[in-house]
Amino acid sequence: MPKVDTDKGQPRAEPPSAPHSASAATAATAVSIAIAGSGTVLAFDFGEKRIGVAVGETQLALAHPLTTIASEQTQARFEAIARLVAEWQPRLLVVGLPLHMDDTEHALTARARRFARQLEGRFNLPVALVDERLSTYAATEMLHAAGVAARRQKPVRDQVAAQTILQAYFDQHAAH
Repeated sequence: MPKVDTDKGQPRAEPPSAPHSASAATAATAVSIAIAGSGTVLAFDFGEKRIGVAVGETQLALAHPLTTIASEQTQARFEAIARLVAEWQPRLLVVGLPLHMDDTEHALTARARRFARQLEGRFNLPVALVDERLSTYAATEMLHAAGVAARRQKPVRDQVAAQTILQAYFDQHAAH
């Protein structure tokens, strides 16, 4: 059950009780890691102003919103991500890939791909890309259904979008 981060009043999931060893596998083996064994997964909803972060465990295949990194500065973003990676010890990272509805790429698609490559290089972890179309819309709808007023959605919307991205990853790989 998510806890509330008392500093920000935002939901925050519990860290794992035992750290998992980091994997040096390549992105090509990301799917086999998720299927072959248990481990923590961090997911990112990349944006130019904020990055939503979600966490999940492969055996449960359930995603939970974790936090929002609200910074436009690359160094500050990667420092925050490094703290999350150290705390959660993920075996896999998932990044939402923004696409137009007709499957074509746009400017943010290239930035999200670059972000994924940077994560892989900096943390030596496999990174999977997941179609994130409508994830922010789905997050807004989920928050609305949960009774969160529109004016209070901004601080958590990106992390709930990351949750939908990670849940989509789990759902896609549970079907195989």
